[in-house]
Amino acid sequence: MAFAIRNLSVLAYANGFTLWHYKAGKDPFSHVQTVNFFADAADMLSDGDMMMVSGLDGGRVLSVVTGTGGEIATNPVL
Repeated sequence: MAFAIRNLSVLAYANGFTLWHYKAGKDPFSHVQTVNFFADAADMLSDGDMMMVSGLDGGRVLSVVTGTGGEIATNPVL
C-alpha cells in the first residue's frame, strides 16, 4: 500500500518536537521504513520527530530524518 495521510496523526507537540502515530495497515515495516515513504507529509515532519508505527508486524518507534535533497527517512529507535 502507499502512504495514507489520513493514517498519520499527532499525539503530542512541544518546543518544536512532534510525536506522531502512523497506522500502517497491511504495510510491513520494511515498506514503511523506505526512504520517502512519508514524502507526502514532508512539510509537516522535522528532524528528530518520533513516530510510533503500528501494523501487522506489531509496533515500532521511528526517528524522522530529513535529507539535504528533501528526502524523508525513518530510522528505528533502539
